[in-house]
Amino acid sequence: MDILQGNQHANPEEFYNSLREKLEDHHDFPEDYLFKFIVPTDQAKLTDIYRVFDGIKFTLGNRESKNGKYTACNINAFVLDAHQVVKIYKEVAKIEGVILL
Repeated sequence: MDILQGNQHANPEEFYNSLREKLEDHHDFPEDYLFKFIVPTDQAKLTDIYRVFDGIKFTLGNRESKNGKYTACNINAFVLDAHQVVKIYKEVAKIEGVILL
């Protein structure tokens, strides 16, 4: 997953630092935060995403695309701060084929 595609930042750390700043400016942590991902429909990849949320209280909503090729994965998780949000995004970004929204 290339997080820099179409992004103004030169490297991933700049992107994540910018994201962290925006989160801190626009959210009142701790709170529920909605993570959205698109993944090729593959139970193993979904399981890998769920593992990132081990130990975190979350609710889950998945929906397959019309042709069944992709799954939209929405996870509403209780997070403590912007650093935790960024950490989760970094972990999920390591999973091949996952698109972060």
